[in-house]
Amino acid sequence: MVEYAIFGARSVALDVCKSLQTLYPEITIVGFLVSKFGNNPRSLAGLPVFEVDDYPNKDVHVLIATSEDIQGNLSNYLHESGFHNHTCIPTAVEIELMEKYYTKLGLWNSLHSLPRGDEFAQLKVFSAKSGKDRPLCNIANFPNWVHYVHAGATFSNENIAEYRDDEGESISYKNRNYCEMTAFYWMWKNLKSFAPVDYVGLFHYRRMLDISDDDILALKKNDIDIVLPYPMLHEPNAYEHHTRYIKESDWEAMLRALREVRPEYYEALDDIFSKPYFYNYNMMVARPRVIEEYGEWLFPILERIEEISTPKGCERSDRYIGYLSESLTTLYFFHNAERYNIAHTGRLMFT
Repeated sequence: MVEYAIFGARSVALDVCKSLQTLYPEITIVGFLVSKFGNNPRSLAGLPVFEVDDYPNKDVHVLIATSEDIQGNLSNYLHESGFHNHTCIPTAVEIELMEKYYTKLGLWNSLHSLPRGDEFAQLKVFSAKSGKDRPLCNIANFPNWVHYVHAGATFSNENIAEYRDDEGESISYKNRNYCEMTAFYWMWKNLKSFAPVDYVGLFHYRRMLDISDDDILALKKNDIDIVLPYPMLHEPNAYEHHTRYIKESDWEAMLRALREVRPEYYEALDDIFSKPYFYNYNMMVARPRVIEEYGEWLFPILERIEEISTPKGCERSDRYIGYLSESLTTLYFFHNAERYNIAHTGRLMFT
């Protein structure tokens, strides 16, 4: 019997492990490997986590389940450490596994499995791009309904995108804390300036939702309000995300802002975050009214967080609002799951 170990001990590794265990129970996964424990857990999905140097069976088949952009380096590292039997799990394989996993569990609509109509919805989706983005080896091949927008454009006179997030009403000057959310704010505030469209949305320069032209035929046919990426798994629950990316004082500022601005969501937060599902990346494609409703809900909370965080938002530049926005996306759309008709798809990554 072939035994497998998974390199990685965070969300991608957990996604791959749970998917394989559910879809292919004949596969034996013996545990997880990491280069060093550091802040990694000592166990995951009920299996042990080992440091590479301490794992004795060099013949185990290692599945590299990490962000795709570092898999090549990790493959070399494993080879040098004596593990010669290893396979990278690219993003396309990971999202296929996750879609099959959630489908088998009966969770959430898959955009790909919905009935097709005969009418193409009109989409205008923006991909946030910055002058500081690292070069990509495989360039994003966006469809013609995706347009680059320069996020944080106020800090540069370069023309790197079709649109700039400092045109019209904007908070481009907050980009160092808000990241792609300054582009989201610009999109939200300037919706009426775009030609009439059925759906608008936001991607990243190196990430997009897996939506094909054929999938677009499903949007109107099924009266979809919003397309979101499949939630990523966190253990023991979604609270784990903020312990890695967000200072505890900033998390407390978010909780205080929710209590003050949207107390009903504060009351709902523990029930939602006690589950393992989390919406990463601040990416979505939605009807304009959904973008309007979400923007009207989100940005007053973020503004209050800036006022009460330590240091205040105007005194720092560390992406914390962008990370907190992911938590608020998770809170808002799980809380409104019965109000919106949500479809899910995978997220593609370009490296």
